[in-house]
Amino acid sequence: MANFEQWAGFKGRKWTHSVDVRDFIQENYTPYEGDESFLEGPTEATDKLWGGRLQELQKEERAKGGVLDMETEVVSGLTAYGPGYIDESMKDLEQIVGLQTDKPLKRAFMPYGGIKMAEQACTTYGYQPSEKLHEIFTKYHKTHNQGVFDIYTPEMKKARHNKIITGLPDTYGRGRIVGDYRRVALYGIDFLIERKQYDFERYARHGMKGEDFRLREELADQIKALKEMKEMAAAYGFDISQPAKDAHEAAQWLYFGYLAAIKTQNGAAMSVGRISTFLDIYIERDLKAGKITEKEAQEIIDHMVMKFRMVKFARIPSYNQLFSGDPTWATLEVGGLGQDGRSMVTKNDYRFLHTLNNMGPSPEPNLTVLYSSRLPENFKKFASLISVTTSSIQYENDDVMRPVWGDDYSICCCVSATETGKEMQFFGARANLAKCLLYAINGGIDEKNKVQVGPAYQPITSEYLDYDEVMEKYDQMMEWLSKLYVDTLNMIHYMHDKYYYEAAQMSLIDTDVKRSFATGIAGFSHVVDSLSAIKYAKVKVVRDEDGLATDFEIEGDFPRYGNDDDRADEIAVWLLKKFMHKLNKCHTYRHSVPTTSILTITSNVVYGKATGSLPDGRKAGEPLSPGANPSYGAEQSGLLASLNSVAKLPYELALDGISNTQTINRCTWTF
Repeated sequence: MANFEQWAGFKGRKWTHSVDVRDFIQENYTPYEGDESFLEGPTEATDKLWGGRLQELQKEERAKGGVLDMETEVVSGLTAYGPGYIDESMKDLEQIVGLQTDKPLKRAFMPYGGIKMAEQACTTYGYQPSEKLHEIFTKYHKTHNQGVFDIYTPEMKKARHNKIITGLPDTYGRGRIVGDYRRVALYGIDFLIERKQYDFERYARHGMKGEDFRLREELADQIKALKEMKEMAAAYGFDISQPAKDAHEAAQWLYFGYLAAIKTQNGAAMSVGRISTFLDIYIERDLKAGKITEKEAQEIIDHMVMKFRMVKFARIPSYNQLFSGDPTWATLEVGGLGQDGRSMVTKNDYRFLHTLNNMGPSPEPNLTVLYSSRLPENFKKFASLISVTTSSIQYENDDVMRPVWGDDYSICCCVSATETGKEMQFFGARANLAKCLLYAINGGIDEKNKVQVGPAYQPITSEYLDYDEVMEKYDQMMEWLSKLYVDTLNMIHYMHDKYYYEAAQMSLIDTDVKRSFATGIAGFSHVVDSLSAIKYAKVKVVRDEDGLATDFEIEGDFPRYGNDDDRADEIAVWLLKKFMHKLNKCHTYRHSVPTTSILTITSNVVYGKATGSLPDGRKAGEPLSPGANPSYGAEQSGLLASLNSVAKLPYELALDGISNTQTINRCTWTF
């Protein structure tokens, strides 16, 4: 049993015997049902740092095409840089310190995912990457990207090039791993090293096998990362070897854990996790002891969020196109209920949402309310008000996710949940099921590039599409695609573990980690409507001079997904079940559990450009509908009917997440 003086006043025993942050929270947090009247505005320091210096830098960044500065000579790492501040002359104003590099908004050089991408990110914005680093990462140090392309099969390369599988994390960090950054604050680095060292020795048994060798090497890397975290923090004058003694240290220690992640990985989503309730415990203890004021508590949270807003990665244009901008998806959750039925809303949840008032709207961090109708009314009203005034809050269904993930899960990307500190996810891009349907019709020939990509099955040659024939051929083509998709991801994740292992993040996750294998679906609603059109109307095929189906003419009407019509919605459920069933038959890397998602929020334009005309009436090149949204123009029965269609999709079949994106305009009614 550990016994630190920094834990004075905290209740509970289980969390002191082993690393168990969830137990610490449940034993010590204070639910809050009051209103927002306690909140404080920005301090002078916040206004100077954010309203003055940082917004000035962001304006300069936009004027330079979206990138303020880039590193070209130093490979990013935990100790690659000395201390950096927003403004050296005002560094004493920063309640939370630490930058990814040596300057604010300067993007790091991160070649372990792939040297070509790192270099192209530099040259795109007018920076010349180091010739010495090019030599090192092409001659002497293999990268994740090189490893993947060394073992890709010709079939995989062809599928990737023709974008039936797209957005693959084979040129950058896969992301979606949320370290339990709270552990740094609660236990201190030395205790965490001690526990990892224990695990390291635990695997030094007789008759060790390959898996044991690999795990011991990974644990050695994790222990090294923990030691380097201490060195990184020491550069800023902090000793994080011991637990945090107060609220300020708890926030700073936690941020150092997250800083370690973003210094070493450039993943597609680098989420912060579920930290609000945890930090509230420290703030409440200090407020009761008279150590801080409410204004100082808000300042700590404002400055922490300020740092989350500054997270930047060097990206290439094709990445920015795929993800519609320059996002980091630093998701941070508030709200939710405990397994015991208590609300987990604290005053700190208000403080995090209030940062949108104190520093203005921002997409980062991706503030996410874990919503339940049983949340306190005052909090629901406050969150709604902030949503209306800032359009910067995301809502997710806690009542659906809590039974699966418990009450200490984090959103590792848009709507993908993992149990904090207990689980990791292998991120896996999208299978374009709309294009797969066209492959089924055209016998595996790509409708855009007119090359044989899928297996050369007999194409459909009839003038009108027959539902039973289409379904039989589509089933066969999905069988091929699901196996190729999983095999491709297995290769990617093997090479990522080998050449770009997330040691810093994994050091803050249990050694005996649960792994999920995330896949995704693109073009979902278009497939549903296409199959519905074939079943309930007449779909005539328009072919080119080579006999390839390039367009379709629809005669008659048909039910469309998004109108609460069971005829269409049952096809949607069938499609999800069928694809998930095929994934479950595949072998997945490191005994991971297959999941899928229907959450293509940002990439629908890119996917659409690569996809030909579909039997639902969508024309070649038009954007695919995002996520589980109905096809554009398909929903004719109002928002509630649209949401009812989405709600019929079983969450247990898409545990990686289901998203429905809506734009709602405020109306002013005049009577």
